[in-house]
Parts: sequence; C-alpha cells; structure tokens
Amino acid sequence: MHIEVSTDSSIEGSEALTNQIKGLVEHELTHLKEHFTRLEVHLSDAPTGAAGQEDKHCMIEARLKGRQPAVAKYAAATLEQAAKGAASKLKSSLESTFGKLAGGR
Repeated sequence: MHIEVSTDSSIEGSEALTNQIKGLVEHELTHLKEHFTRLEVHLSDAPTGAAGQEDKHCMIEARLKGRQPAVAKYAAATLEQAAKGAASKLKSSLESTFGKLAGGR
C-alpha cells in the first residue's frame, strides 16, 4: 500500500513521525488495500494557544481504483490520535460503500 505523508509548516516532518503515521494508517486500512492506488495523509497544527485542545488535524485522501477519491478528516490532541481517527472514519465510510456495492451484485 503506497502511503504519502505530508505536514504543514508548523509540524516538523521527521522520518520517525512519517513511519509512525504510515504504520497507524496501514494497520487500520490494510484489509481495504486492494481498492487503493495510494493514500495521501496530510497533517496540520492549528494553533489555538490552549493546551489539550483538538488542534492537531489529519486529512486522509484515498485514491481509489476506478472511482473518485474519498476523504476523511479528524482533529485530536495529538497527531497520532488525529491520524488514527481519520483512518477509522475512512475505513467506516469505505466499508459501507464497498459493502453496498457488493450487496448490489
């Protein structure tokens, strides 16, 4: 599964962070990997000034084979929580979509 991770200018995008986020996303979506050409994970930090705020954002765009891209967004206190939340939302959405397609055949 090809996963690209990008960050905004407020997040230092290290190899360790990239590997951690890739691992979280891959773990959550691995059973759907045959439907993807690639996944694009975008991380950002919206400065709110207050500690504990859900200011870490993750948007995952799934490039699907033969279909329009699917997008899921999630905000949390940490980048890891945001990535896991966005991956979980994407998983639920795609399972619903592909389940309906399979049921209609």
